Amino acid sequence: MATPISLLLSSLASKSQQLVRNERQMLAASDDGAMMKLIQSTHAPDGRFVDVKPILQVIVSVLHHTIPNIDHAVNGGTGHIDALDDRTNSSAIDGALDALAYIVHKICCEVSCKCSGGADAHAATMGILNMLSSYSWDAKVVLTLAAFAVNFGEFWLIVQLCTSNSLAKSVALLKQLPDILEHSQTLKPRFDALNKLINAMIDVTKCIVEFTELPSEFISIDVPPLSIAMSHIPTATYWIIWSVVACAAQITGLVGMRHEFITSTSEAWELSSLAHKVSGIHEYLQSLLRLCYQRIDEEKLMEAFEDFKRTIEIPQTDNLKILLKIFRKEETYYLLNPDKTKQVLNDVLRRKHVLLLISDLDISQEEIRVLEALYKGERVSSELNYEILWLPIVDRSTWNDGYEQKFLSLQSIMPWYTVNHPFAIEPAVIKYIMEVWGFVKKPIAVTLDPKGKVLCPNALNMMWIWGNSAFPFSSEKEENFWKAEAWTLELLVDRLEPNLPTWVSQQKVVCFYGGVQMEWIESFTTATKGVAKALDIGLEMVYIGKNNSKERVKKITGLIKEKQLSHAWEDDNVWFFWNRLESMLYSKIQHGKTIENDAIKQEVMTMLAYDGSENGWAVFFTGSDEMVRANGDKVLSSMESFDKWEKLAKQMGFIPALRKQLEGITDDHHCTRLILPENSGGIPERVQCAECGRPMEMYFMYRCCVE
Repeated sequence: MATPISLLLSSLASKSQQLVRNERQMLAASDDGAMMKLIQSTHAPDGRFVDVKPILQVIVSVLHHTIPNIDHAVNGGTGHIDALDDRTNSSAIDGALDALAYIVHKICCEVSCKCSGGADAHAATMGILNMLSSYSWDAKVVLTLAAFAVNFGEFWLIVQLCTSNSLAKSVALLKQLPDILEHSQTLKPRFDALNKLINAMIDVTKCIVEFTELPSEFISIDVPPLSIAMSHIPTATYWIIWSVVACAAQITGLVGMRHEFITSTSEAWELSSLAHKVSGIHEYLQSLLRLCYQRIDEEKLMEAFEDFKRTIEIPQTDNLKILLKIFRKEETYYLLNPDKTKQVLNDVLRRKHVLLLISDLDISQEEIRVLEALYKGERVSSELNYEILWLPIVDRSTWNDGYEQKFLSLQSIMPWYTVNHPFAIEPAVIKYIMEVWGFVKKPIAVTLDPKGKVLCPNALNMMWIWGNSAFPFSSEKEENFWKAEAWTLELLVDRLEPNLPTWVSQQKVVCFYGGVQMEWIESFTTATKGVAKALDIGLEMVYIGKNNSKERVKKITGLIKEKQLSHAWEDDNVWFFWNRLESMLYSKIQHGKTIENDAIKQEVMTMLAYDGSENGWAVFFTGSDEMVRANGDKVLSSMESFDKWEKLAKQMGFIPALRKQLEGITDDHHCTRLILPENSGGIPERVQCAECGRPMEMYFMYRCCVE
């Protein structure tokens, strides 16, 4: 025969079941405008501040310690209590909860009353929202979750202690709770669903609180994505409170539970559906939160960018402030010394001329070797006081161990200061390097004088052309050098050919030629030597290969030497010749020169256009400045038809006669290509064809050359 207490408890359980079943109707309801208006109508904040963070920490601690014990009980274990981790400031929690204990208790009573009375979840939720109308949305959620943590924590304390504590056992008996352990396997689906819902509630609550903590100086509440997030927080709050009511109904339903309630699967389904909905809310809010942090990062980046820009533009007493701003504030030791034996502070570069060598991890060994020769050799002998600091620009999103090893390998062979790690560079400085100094792919060297003034946005061009004689590597020095230059053999070849002074003094004809077609090379060198013999003139021929064709050029160079066709440069000289020509072009572009008003730029672009084709080419010099050039087809045709202009050559001289012969050759069909790597100097908008003088069309080309 049923006792009055058991009948009362059964009645409570029955009403709780009815409350849970009523959720089915409301779960299907959409969060439409009418619902939003209803939720918003309960919101009348009075400006009071609630420090929810410490309260939320305690809630999470309670619920995260409770959930594992649910699993433990369901799996048939005996109850036990783990020591709580003291990760929160108890004084801060006491202060936060001091004025809120009553409202938390009031919510506890409201939830218990609604669940016991069989009210539907919507009505219970709206009742709690009205009770908390004076509080902010984050406070509503946290206070309601606090009330649930109190009820849920007390419930599971009794369940855990009832087998070992007489008081807990008596209370459990009054609540008819021992049956939980007896029917633990039957209840497992319901508890699993309960766990998922509780975790989802915690996740959404954390998300809501996180939105309120976003720095207002970097993101506005009135602008997307934060404005969108804030418009969804009332709905999220509603569903969190609804979930608390649903969970509380489950706990109340366990009191005096009957067999039909134990074996029913509908409650687990309802909780799973609710957990799915709350998880969906969390995913959406998380996506908005990510967008908010992205916006904040962008704003912080722009603020740091403008700060660095101002620092660069404002005159400084020395260069240290600029050097410090290049690196992230959390870094202590930014640099490795040239010997790579120790980490050093930036002040080792204070009041020195500094070249900021900026590149990615694809900087070539040739570039490092040439720069090393300038840095270690001539720099010492001429007592030039400058230092180099390597700043590698990398994609952090794709960084892996392979890139790490590549960085360390490059760092180890550089005999100058290097950054300790690429990630130490401030992102705003990287943005400035790319947008203002124009770094794309090709290495650049930005010159800072001892006071931090930028003397040149890319000194590598003038260093490749004139070496250390261009020190202090300022744009003014570069401009003055160009004013004194003319298109001569010395400018074209520099010191790459050690025999050049002797050949010039002997009045020999010097021919530099290139290309990668061995058949043309053999025909051209043989025919040209025949012409020189017929005219009885001294001739020296030098093969200088082709740009970005290292393996093919190496093979051809071997054949040329084997067959004794001509002189041929080694790899480093070939690379430097073409890189130096490109530097001349970019230097001219940097100083605003055009092909109409600059003969050197026109000659450089012609040479680069020759190299862009698959055919050969040749340039002849007598002395320093008497010169003629042509593409491979024209010059080979001229040499093979020497009998037609032999008489003229004996009258005028070899180069004037060859020039006249070439001018008489019409070439109606030709295809000239000028291939330029993207560079900080920019790409010329107008280029004339080296063959016919007509404007060339511009195309984009993407190339990956692996030899």
